[in-house]
Parts: sequence; structure tokens; C-alpha cells
Amino acid sequence: MIDTLIFDFGDVFINLDKQGAMQNALNLFKMNTLEDDMIKTNMLYEVGKVSTEEFIDFYTSKFSYLNKNQIIEAWNYILKDFPEYRLKFIQQLAEEKRFKLILLSNTNDMHIDFIKSNVSFYEDFKNCFDQFYLSQEIQLRKPNKDIFDFVLESNNLKPEQCFFVDDTKENTDMAEALGIKVWNIDETNEDVINMFNLKNKFF
Repeated sequence: MIDTLIFDFGDVFINLDKQGAMQNALNLFKMNTLEDDMIKTNMLYEVGKVSTEEFIDFYTSKFSYLNKNQIIEAWNYILKDFPEYRLKFIQQLAEEKRFKLILLSNTNDMHIDFIKSNVSFYEDFKNCFDQFYLSQEIQLRKPNKDIFDFVLESNNLKPEQCFFVDDTKENTDMAEALGIKVWNIDETNEDVINMFNLKNKFF
């Protein structure tokens, strides 16, 4: 029986524009693809091994024609709206107390700061969860096995009693390999609020 729900944040609750953000960045950098040092820096930033100041310095040094604000705007371009009906969905789950609720997100300080400034109900959303894990705070990121081990062990969870929702297949593949029930949500035509109808075989 499922007793714990683990949710991703981006494209599960808050809408993202991944393709648009990537194209916007490539246009800004006048490149066709990100270079290895950029990918490495981005990943280090996601696990809190690089500070926001160091992250911005890296990009303004690499692209001397860009300023700090341009880097910040490009980095946050991916973040779109957070429909309030999804807040109501998680609030209802929190009120029912049927499941332990965990958020598990690959993110970074700039994105969270932007969300705090632009989503008026962010703290209400955060307060719905029993645990709220952000990659830069726990210094672990999906799809690595160690982040799932951390969540399971820290909360004394049995994998087969957990249900994990994420829009990235490599993340749900790893979780599934560990025995966790998963939903690789297709954000283009599925919505988390329909979880119990779309995935009723698990509940």
C-alpha cells in the first residue's frame, strides 16, 4: 500500500519552458550547444558546490559582453506560472493526512529566490510537505541513486510503499529500479491533480 508521495517541483507544480530557455540561452551565448564547462558549472550550482556569485562570475567571465542581470534573466527564463489549483491539490492532500508528502527537486538558489519573489503562495506550498528537499541544500541531485537512498533512509521508507512523480524519465527510471512506484508525467497532456484518476491502479 502506498503511504508516501514524492513529487518533483518543475513541470509537476510550476510550469517550465525548457526548450525556450535553452534556445534563449544559446542565442544569448551565440552558440549551438552548451560547452562541457558550462554543463559542469550548471550541475555544480544545482548541488550547492558553486555559489550564485561564483556561478554568475563564471558566465560573465566566459562571455565578457554579458552583464550580471542578463545572466540572471537567462537563467530564470525557464520558470513560468504556478497554477493555484495545484496548490489547492497539495493542500487537500496535506489536510487529509493519508500520505507522507515529500518534495524532491533539482533546483538552485536563483530559481528558488525567483519563485519566492513571484509566487505569492510559495510558503503555503512548502508548508504542505513533511519534507522539502532542494538539491542545492542537500547537495545531491537526481537521477543519482544516492539522492533516493537519502530520502528513503532519512524517512525510514520502504521503496514499494512510495509513489514518485517526475517529468524526467531518467529520474523515474532510477527510482523504479530501486523499487519505488513511479509516474513519469507528460506535462504536455497530463496534470498532477489528476493523479488518482490516471494512476488509480497504485492507490
